[in-house]
Amino acid sequence: MLNEILANADLFFIIAVRILAMIETAPLLSGDGIPQVAKVGLAGFAASAVFPWVKEAGYLMPATGGAFVGIVIGEAMIGIIIGFFLTMVFNAFTTAGQFFSLQMGFGASETYDPLAQIEIPVVGQFLNLIAMFVFVSTSGFQRLFLIGVRGSFQALRATDLLTRRADFLGYVAGSLGSLFQNALILSFPVFGTLILVSVTTGLLSKAAPQINLLSEGFPISILVAFFLLATAMPYMIEAFSGLIDIGFETVAGIVQGTAGNTGAGP
Repeated sequence: MLNEILANADLFFIIAVRILAMIETAPLLSGDGIPQVAKVGLAGFAASAVFPWVKEAGYLMPATGGAFVGIVIGEAMIGIIIGFFLTMVFNAFTTAGQFFSLQMGFGASETYDPLAQIEIPVVGQFLNLIAMFVFVSTSGFQRLFLIGVRGSFQALRATDLLTRRADFLGYVAGSLGSLFQNALILSFPVFGTLILVSVTTGLLSKAAPQINLLSEGFPISILVAFFLLATAMPYMIEAFSGLIDIGFETVAGIVQGTAGNTGAGP
């Protein structure tokens, strides 16, 4: 195996570039908390695993150096697009928590995310941890490498980016739109109820000015939000699990050229 890789080092490099680009943008794996050496090693291991199959499939190597550079850039773009869409699906849960953090009164309380190395609201971090466990429990990593690596090499080459560039542009734009759509759907039960609580508190304070209901609004909103989170969490986890499934199905359809649209909903 090692002799074959050394004899076809250019092909192995092309395979590793796509996989490394996907790892650099994929959920969980793209975090800065993971050492770069580990990412490169994982990309090399995955590339060596699919190398015999790609070699037998007859990957056409470019004849000139300029064409080789173009192929490398195209393979990197394919990996980035695959990881980017899955990250948008994964971040829907975190964005949903950020939607109602301000309504709960936790908008100013932020925690440090060690994977992304950024500060996000505490409720968003809580839902981020839930999303992480759901992604792992639904075999997200296994499907990431089966669909994103083996499936993409089976159905998509770097030259297809030129012939299908309109599809990929719509694919990227649709993923951004679906992020906010899915986040709003996931957060609507809590977010909508908190808006009703705020409106009700405001009306009662107008009806009875001697009662300072505005100062009591924050604890009421926090209690209502935690009660709704505890009640709706099983349904939110089920919705997010379905969202991950639809996301992987969309990615599989995109690389195979059979996806009808890029929107994904729970």
